[in-house]
Amino acid sequence: MRRLSIIAIPLTRPLAHARSKRILTYYQFQISHPPLAIPPFSTTLQQQQQEKGGWQSGGRGEGRKGASGGGLFARWMPEGGVVRWASAKAAETWAGFGKQEKGWKVCRSLYQTGERLVDRMDFEELALKSIDPSLGPRVTVATGSGKRVRGEGGEEKGTRGQIPLVYPPSISSGSETLRELRALVSYRLPKHRKGFYLWMMVAPFTAPFMIVPVIPNIPFFFCVWRSWSHYRAYKASQYIDTLLEHGSIIPEESPTLDAVYRDAQHHAPQKGQQLQEDEGDHQSHQRQHAVLLTREAVPSIVGLFSLKKSAEADVYRAVEQARLRVESGRTEL
Repeated sequence: MRRLSIIAIPLTRPLAHARSKRILTYYQFQISHPPLAIPPFSTTLQQQQQEKGGWQSGGRGEGRKGASGGGLFARWMPEGGVVRWASAKAAETWAGFGKQEKGWKVCRSLYQTGERLVDRMDFEELALKSIDPSLGPRVTVATGSGKRVRGEGGEEKGTRGQIPLVYPPSISSGSETLRELRALVSYRLPKHRKGFYLWMMVAPFTAPFMIVPVIPNIPFFFCVWRSWSHYRAYKASQYIDTLLEHGSIIPEESPTLDAVYRDAQHHAPQKGQQLQEDEGDHQSHQRQHAVLLTREAVPSIVGLFSLKKSAEADVYRAVEQARLRVESGRTEL
């Protein structure tokens, strides 16, 4: 059974004179897959002989039934489903555009432009849309008709499945981390729902670009991509909200993550001293929050939780966006 864990990575903390006491946090959602059980060679050989005998001997009907029942088709189905495989394939193709040093320069220019657009997307959206609710644990929900949603493997989960919310105890408490996650979901649900419908309605107006020869209709694909991104973030917000309502998310202290923050503060004494001066200066009210992490701390977090390359890029974006938001003096981050 797959296991979902949530890693809370605080990026900023409010100063004494800040109007908003929120802790800007990046949430990394990780779904761990169980190791594949490789059957013994003898068992595999026996299965192959049975399948071969089912077709060649008098069991033709039985063999056809197994094939039509999805056994042969399921064997060639990608793990996680076709949609997940197509998304991974598209991401791999997109990354290939950036590695092309020679050849069609349009691909590399398009890749660089797209990466700049992704850098400007809210890191909260990037984190949410990385969740695939169909792969995570499910909760039991009672409906008016008496139906119940069952968990993986046909077992009713209810609120028994606990999902750890890992956080650094020296930065925030468990209840505070859980409250910040609830606030994030409450804010993101209507935002991504609106963004999904907005970009979907804008997409038809890009139809005139289809008459341009050779060049693909990039505005149309951009609108569809933004709508799809908002939709995934919206469904993920719904999923996390359901888990929160059922009490399935449990805060869990992480001393190792806490050590990363202590190490970051130890190696940046000048910045820490500057943060204390900013906090004690009551005349300067422009900066409302203080930055907790820099880019130098990201490799330690990536190595600690074995994050993928895509997640590593999102953490870098989150750290950079947090710095820009703090420097802009925004009250609400």
